[in-house]
Amino acid sequence: MSLIVQKFGGTSVRDAERVMNVARIVTDTFAKGNDVVVVVSAQGDTTDDLIAKAEEINPKASRREKDMLLAAGEQISIALLAMAIEKLGYHATSLLGWQAGFETTSAHTSARIRRVNADRIREALDKHNIVVVAGFQGISRRGDITTLGRGGSDTSAVAIAAAMHADLCQIYTDVEGVYTADPRKVETARKLKEISYDEMLELATLGAQVLNNRSVEMAKKYNIELEVLSSLAKAPGTIVKEKTKMEKMLISGVAKDTDVARISVIGVPNIPGIAFKMFSKLSAKDINVDIILQSIGHDGKKDISFTVAKTRGREAVAALEEYMVSHGAKEVLYDDEVAKISIVGAGMESHAGVATKMFEALYDAQINIQMISTSEIKVSVLIDINEADKAVKAIHNKFFD
Repeated sequence: MSLIVQKFGGTSVRDAERVMNVARIVTDTFAKGNDVVVVVSAQGDTTDDLIAKAEEINPKASRREKDMLLAAGEQISIALLAMAIEKLGYHATSLLGWQAGFETTSAHTSARIRRVNADRIREALDKHNIVVVAGFQGISRRGDITTLGRGGSDTSAVAIAAAMHADLCQIYTDVEGVYTADPRKVETARKLKEISYDEMLELATLGAQVLNNRSVEMAKKYNIELEVLSSLAKAPGTIVKEKTKMEKMLISGVAKDTDVARISVIGVPNIPGIAFKMFSKLSAKDINVDIILQSIGHDGKKDISFTVAKTRGREAVAALEEYMVSHGAKEVLYDDEVAKISIVGAGMESHAGVATKMFEALYDAQINIQMISTSEIKVSVLIDINEADKAVKAIHNKFFD
């Protein structure tokens, strides 16, 4: 007997027909002699709808109350799926995050999992129940409901798999696996049979929406083998694991991220420690910085540009304006009409000219590059947001045609 954790996203349970489809997948797995724990997201656009309702009432609502509201979406999903499983003649137990033992930090709307006490889940499995767990949520030490941020249900599933030493963690989505690009945007995108944790982590971090980056990070840490597959089509998915058998491709995929903003601090004093002081203001507010570009100093001044998540952009500007202007900077500029396009692949380590090939593709498409960032297995560029899809297609065609 194997223990299998299955996670289903919002599109997989968006209506009654989809919920019954998921129930059949789950019960088929259970009928083969497996213990099954199912992690479910809120239905369809429920989370977005709840956010919109909060905006109508109070755009400046506290994060604690936002978590109280947003956690309701998954409660609906788990109850409906448990009912569907019962309708098919099986026993099911639905559990909210706190009931399933998810203990988190107190960082509302972006909490981190401290530990999973899976005793309640084990008790239900021992009674031969299929356990349906609300993803995306937990409880802090103070007893407050918390949520894990966008894509948090993926992380919930992997956390359960790690805590219970599951044999497999399956992530069901509306696509058939991990592709070299978004198949809904790039017709020639290819499905990968397998991909390494490191490559998948880069793709997830850089905008590929098939898996949450925190879930991949956790899977790598605890060596949880993931399978990404479709809830709508019976087809083999993509295996995410430590080492892949296939010969390394030059690149594994092209990713697009439009949740990005560029901030430029102009006329910063060219003195030691100024960058540290500037970025420490952002880290104090838990604002992550990505691509960084610093100009050569001139006339005792320099310019520093960097990117942050668009959702934290205005907050970052406010923090910098308050500090930098008082320290001699000329101004702080903000632009959220940008997109980050990236290529990822372990094959870059042993092949020269990969970045050149990417830049050639953008040149052929007459797309201007604003910023560049590189690592051993990725190259990222910042471009105008209106040219993002065009850039992805051009780069994909250059490497895969």
